Amino acid sequence: MPFYGGAEFYLSIICRDNMYRPQELAVYIHWPFCKSKCPYCDFYKELNHNVNQDTYIDEYIAALQRYYEMLPERIIKSVFFGGGTPSLITPKNIEKIVNFIGKKWQIADNAEISLEANPNSRYATMFKDLKLAGINRLSLGVQSLNDNDLRFLGRTHNADTACLCLQEIVQTFDNHSADLIYALPSQTLENWLPQLNEICSYGLKHLSLYQLTIEENTVFARKGIKPLDEDCAVKIYNMTRDFLKEHGYLQYEVSNFALEGYESRHNLTYWEGGDYIGIGKSAHGRICLNNEHLAVTYPFINEKLIPTQRAEELIIMALRLTRGINKEDFKNICGIDFYDFINRDKLQQLKEAKLLMESPTHVYASYDGFLLIDAIAAELCS
Repeated sequence: MPFYGGAEFYLSIICRDNMYRPQELAVYIHWPFCKSKCPYCDFYKELNHNVNQDTYIDEYIAALQRYYEMLPERIIKSVFFGGGTPSLITPKNIEKIVNFIGKKWQIADNAEISLEANPNSRYATMFKDLKLAGINRLSLGVQSLNDNDLRFLGRTHNADTACLCLQEIVQTFDNHSADLIYALPSQTLENWLPQLNEICSYGLKHLSLYQLTIEENTVFARKGIKPLDEDCAVKIYNMTRDFLKEHGYLQYEVSNFALEGYESRHNLTYWEGGDYIGIGKSAHGRICLNNEHLAVTYPFINEKLIPTQRAEELIIMALRLTRGINKEDFKNICGIDFYDFINRDKLQQLKEAKLLMESPTHVYASYDGFLLIDAIAAELCS
């Protein structure tokens, strides 16, 4: 039975049929606490010492109430518990949030309710408890299936624990994902390929694979850790894309791959320019309200974005998708014609260089263009 008896009911609500279809909304719940800090991580986080969860959850509920009063007619397309380590939240408190959202807003019939979990927070019934709490998509922060790599990355679980969690996840959930980090300083194609092969063997619906970058103000940066040679990193990235395609995982974003129909609905909201709100320290959102674009930062700091600011964001985000920028959606969202905003000379040059492709409806990066996606976006916006 669910902890509060209601999550399964609220997740089964189907949107009412009417002529006016409210805009969809994604909800991000940020839990900043971790058991330890990884040396590569530059996200905001705090150590999980003496945390009064109930106090934080009450604050989150109050924030959700304020957003409901601002956006009462939206339909919730996704809820994403990220962090930090949101698997440290008790299932009872997770369900409390899911239930509150379901009581206030309409929930889309195919709503994605995701949670990021770390293997080091696992206990015997954790995944079953999370499912009962209303989670229907579980993303596991594996990061590596090699114990030496895990130690280098500062992870506090080992490969055996990660594998056990993966087995439990695919048995418990119908929708699941795992994160891996590659291009470590000493990594080669030969020692990365076995990990790829193993992660594919679990039958996960989605994979997020991130190249290790040395960010400022991280432990790795202070230690002077150098990234993998760029040519080697490119070879690993290209091999990874080709390998996953052969195994049925279609690349739909720079770092994300999925079996057909299992792209992350929540993350697509970011990349496609949809509306979302963020709850919790360092969380932020983007909403369109009364024909104005707002950048919203928790708690309730609203900054008006002019159309050109929103347009630039759309270029940067949508180009990360393999399908690229939908030119009609671009105009509908920011109110500016795509060709009136971008640098047309640069667009033509990038097309001639075969880094960008264009169809009647989209502009998108080529296979090689994905290696230079940030520079391409900057050129288009120049």
